[in-house]
Amino acid sequence: MRQFRTAAGAAASGALSLLFAGLFFAAPVAAAGADMVFHPAGKNAPFSEAVEVGDIVYLSGKIGSNPDGSLPDGMEAQARLAMDNMKAVLERHGLKMRNLFKCSVMLTDMNNWADFNRVYTGYFEADRLPARSAFGVKELARGALVEVECIAARSGR
Repeated sequence: MRQFRTAAGAAASGALSLLFAGLFFAAPVAAAGADMVFHPAGKNAPFSEAVEVGDIVYLSGKIGSNPDGSLPDGMEAQARLAMDNMKAVLERHGLKMRNLFKCSVMLTDMNNWADFNRVYTGYFEADRLPARSAFGVKELARGALVEVECIAARSGR
């Protein structure tokens, strides 16, 4: 089957490509005209713990480490600490868990998915679970079993 492209068809195809690109790269496009506020992660960290773009707050990933940087044994203990660490960052910026609308979870072993979910769901109201993705990864910083990164909105408190 041969395809014929007209100028109108090419323009429509280009617009459709831009629409799909916007779905995957909306944050940088949305950020272009908005003020950005960077909140440093702390001494010697090569990233911000949070970046605000308008009413949206992008939170860096959190692993399940103790304040001294040590990791407890087991998925459930690390999942609980990762979520507690995320909650602490939110609170430092005047937000709550209910402000989260998207989370990404990285697990070094997808067999731990159910264990992680048991902990994760306890941090949210049943009717306010954020959209979420989960990925199996080879390894995480400091040998962690799980890392969680989230996006929150200042509205909807």
